[in-house]
Amino acid sequence: MVTKNNVVAQAAQASNAHQTAETSPSGSPSNLAYFVGAWQLNRQILQSSGEVFVFEGQADFSWAESDLHYHESGVVTAPDGRTLQAERTYVWRQQAGGKIEVLFDDNRYFHTFSAAEPYAKHLCGDDLYVVSYALEDGPRWESTWQVKGPRKDYKMTSLYQRA
Repeated sequence: MVTKNNVVAQAAQASNAHQTAETSPSGSPSNLAYFVGAWQLNRQILQSSGEVFVFEGQADFSWAESDLHYHESGVVTAPDGRTLQAERTYVWRQQAGGKIEVLFDDNRYFHTFSAAEPYAKHLCGDDLYVVSYALEDGPRWESTWQVKGPRKDYKMTSLYQRA
């Protein structure tokens, strides 16, 4: 149930989380609170053929109970200049030891990472997804996915900057 007190508490929590993240000596997130809010998202998808797709948009992290809901939306530009709207949603959960569990929007497990172990793998059929996170640049972070398999072969780099 959403109440005025819940909304005020969440706003204060998000504000405090942003301040903590901004002033963290290492600039590295230690928990979900670091990610709360809006991020400008720029992504490059380099196909094994050499073709490059570009995504420009925004990623928003917002609390829903104790989970953080991630929603991205924007425009993908293909190598031939065609554009299309794109969006994706995930659920992020805080785990013990500073680990963050990422779930698909239907709550199926995707992967787990942390600032101490900023990498993960996910097998989807015969396609292997390997991610590494660069979380050390304060209000800016990056994820790089290398995807290989019979159906997919690309490298996707996403840069997130506070909006």
